[in-house]
Amino acid sequence: MVALPEVQSSTTRILVTSASGANGDGYGALLCFTADGALDGPFSEDHRITDPRGLSLGPSGELIYVNSGDDRVLALDRRGNVVRDSGQVTGLDPGGGTFGPDGRYYVGSRRRRTILAMPALLDQKGEDVLPEGVVPFPRGFGFGPEGQLYLASGIGPSGEGENTIAAFEDKFGLRTHRLVSDPELSPLDLAVAPNGNIVVSSEWPFGSANAKTTVREYDPSNGQLVRVFSAEGAVALAKPRGLRFGQDGRLYCVGEGQVVAFDFSSGRFLGAVVELPRLYGQALLLLA
Repeated sequence: MVALPEVQSSTTRILVTSASGANGDGYGALLCFTADGALDGPFSEDHRITDPRGLSLGPSGELIYVNSGDDRVLALDRRGNVVRDSGQVTGLDPGGGTFGPDGRYYVGSRRRRTILAMPALLDQKGEDVLPEGVVPFPRGFGFGPEGQLYLASGIGPSGEGENTIAAFEDKFGLRTHRLVSDPELSPLDLAVAPNGNIVVSSEWPFGSANAKTTVREYDPSNGQLVRVFSAEGAVALAKPRGLRFGQDGRLYCVGEGQVVAFDFSSGRFLGAVVELPRLYGQALLLLA
């Protein structure tokens, strides 16, 4: 493992959702790592966490929201106890999740090909904020500083889909179905950077043994490619999924077997922060 300074502080924990079974032969758990990358075990043993995907910190910073593979969303306290449960939502098949500017929790529904918004209390099933089938296969989304919504449109497990980003105005009116035209983009997750640009993890061609794996940055006003972040040396960037910006100026990306970091200002690859066999990482969170 590449030696790195501690992540933010020695008390910071790194939470990672790991897929399982046919979706990755991973752990099917929400795992916790120390700041120096050591596995601390499952963050929660609750049986409702199964094949987890999206992961987000609540607005107050006290609750951790987890998208579970059994069509539900859970909110956990900082000790890993489930304190809120949406119950099973028929057809949800949740992917990524994040809080929107209106304080609701937004969840990507892969089966319905749309995004749902749920109240933070998880006491209602949520509502579609975009039409069903708005993209062939959603692969992550994020909100711009003025409420714009950017939705990565990627390739699904059976090969259906497209490789671009759809952009919506602050009231979710379609601005453009194809913001980005990048021949080497196949998005797997999307985040909005502190500078307002769109950052996407990419595996192109999707599913290929020889895929080019990168993190790509785009100008949200015109979709132009700004920079490409790539791994260097002995550390490979395998199946890059979840993205997260830290307060330390780093961009983190989780994938197969590891969490890697980049210095976002310079674009420099810093190496692996976490390494664990069979970590089929989907999303990550830095919990200070």
